Amino acid sequence: MRIGMVQLSVGPDPEDNLPTTLDLIERSVSDGATWVFTPEVTNLLETNAQNQRRVLRTEDTDLTLRALCNVAAERRIWISVGSLALKPADTFDRFVNRSFLIGPDGHVAARYDKIHMFDVVLSETEKFQESKRYQPGTKAVLAEGPAALGMTVCYDLRFPHLYRSLARAGAHILSVPSAFAATTGVAHWHVLLRARAIETGCFVIAAAQTGEHGLRGGALRKSYGHSLVVGPWGDVLTDMGPEPGFATVDIDLSEVERARRRVPSLHANPEYFDP
Repeated sequence: MRIGMVQLSVGPDPEDNLPTTLDLIERSVSDGATWVFTPEVTNLLETNAQNQRRVLRTEDTDLTLRALCNVAAERRIWISVGSLALKPADTFDRFVNRSFLIGPDGHVAARYDKIHMFDVVLSETEKFQESKRYQPGTKAVLAEGPAALGMTVCYDLRFPHLYRSLARAGAHILSVPSAFAATTGVAHWHVLLRARAIETGCFVIAAAQTGEHGLRGGALRKSYGHSLVVGPWGDVLTDMGPEPGFATVDIDLSEVERARRRVPSLHANPEYFDP
């Protein structure tokens, strides 16, 4: 199976970001991809709350989701939308960071709300408190696409029990779409993604945001890039580096069972403490 991966450097306006996203998906499909993965916050990256309230839409009215559903139907492909920042449909308390799996019929086959919020202090000048803007999800999601897909987003990567649970539930591919901070990306991105693949015997597909995002109000945000595909044995099959673009990769799903037979740790369940 040939998968495509799109690496973006989005700004604060969904309408401005969409043409590049659609072009890179189309180029992936032209190169043979039948399943395309996009990064976290594919529609926009913005820290200005006032602008977010102005431009964000609900799932039912979001421009980016509608366009990606149309492309999936027109090209008869699967699209894993890393995530979209959206207004909730019921109440307007906080936004949601929601991942989607779109089928070749153009309909949403699965959705997942990011569970773990990125609340960290990296330095005096680099602080994040995602929970102030976004409400966390509460449920893990295993989706049925061309392969069983465990859906996660970015900061979820640091919680290995989530990935073990998804793999034990049947996942053969784990998606980790991200807008990983440049500071932590240099230190942790590759090693964490490889660890999740090795621990679970899954393919890990991590489409990422990259570069400098010029945000409203003069703010600047840097994302690490380096979208990766990691095989079930922990080998890096593709590293897209720091530039926006696309990549296509052929993956052999039989490698999942092969890796798990060689090291059958996934289903070991020892008791570490006496009751």
